[in-house]
Amino acid sequence: MRAMPVRSATGRGEGGCTTTCPGHYTPGSSVLSSFLRWLATNMEGRMSCISTGDGSLMHATFQVNRNQWVSLVCMVEASIPDDRLKMRIFNGSLISFKALEYNATIDFYWSPLLVESNSDNPIIHRVEYRIIRADRIERHANVWKDADIIVFNSYLWWRKQKDDMRMKVMYGSFEDGDARLDEMEMIDGFEIALKKLTEWLGENIDKNKTRIFFAGSSPTHSWASDWGGEDSNKCLNETEPIYKTGYKAATTDYSLMAKAKSYFKTLEPKGIHVQILNITELSDYRKDGHPTVFRRQFVPLTKKQIANPASYADCTHWCLPGVPDVWNEFLYGYLMYK
Repeated sequence: MRAMPVRSATGRGEGGCTTTCPGHYTPGSSVLSSFLRWLATNMEGRMSCISTGDGSLMHATFQVNRNQWVSLVCMVEASIPDDRLKMRIFNGSLISFKALEYNATIDFYWSPLLVESNSDNPIIHRVEYRIIRADRIERHANVWKDADIIVFNSYLWWRKQKDDMRMKVMYGSFEDGDARLDEMEMIDGFEIALKKLTEWLGENIDKNKTRIFFAGSSPTHSWASDWGGEDSNKCLNETEPIYKTGYKAATTDYSLMAKAKSYFKTLEPKGIHVQILNITELSDYRKDGHPTVFRRQFVPLTKKQIANPASYADCTHWCLPGVPDVWNEFLYGYLMYK
């Protein structure tokens, strides 16, 4: 575990953007600047956006929606100019932002497939094929179980990256000698994870304490032909959103959100409500919101790579400030007015 003071990055570069805190978040620039005060006065426990936190919000999610966590942290920390009063703590799959003066925490927890899987390492998770454990969620759930607010998100990792992509599902364990491995369509694996999550929520969540959200799918813009462009450019040099009313990208799978709704509806008789954050459709229009070849990376792209956006343009993650800020406005609205 390591802790360090928070210092913002220098921000948006010429023609590009950053997916970490830039210098464009200023105190009072968003209604989220009051989020911190709300946390301090309304939270006795933790708030979570999967990932999790003491007066805390947790995010349990995968990499792209770390964008949402970073956006929220950027907004809040802009209202805390003194670096001594804020810090980030890195502890494996859990990253925590702490606002010390308010005793408030906003956490991010890496659990990309909701249940335990072979992709749970937050750094080394690119594997040849993905395996989930159908009956194992406790290792993740123990992290978020005490949160006051949890925001789950698990879509991108269930999308097919190629036509023959399938999910491997493990039942039992090698330790007990009853391990069994099945293979199925990605959406069928998604249902297994949803079923286990729903069971866990129904048995463990205090409906009088914890509020639960499930964020919709974050669209990608990798196929420019969807809006009349050239696929070889992906979303490079896009400066305006899509204006066609009712636009839905061919690669945006709305059926996954429908599946999630159907499972969470079974919790209603127990008095447990999971609010869907429907960020999908509005984000589908924003082909102009991605870092493309200008995303900051540990190893900068070469000129040759920059000239090949079809292979190297990032049209999945989002620039900050940008689209994830709007997702957090939605979250804030639900927290304040419902």
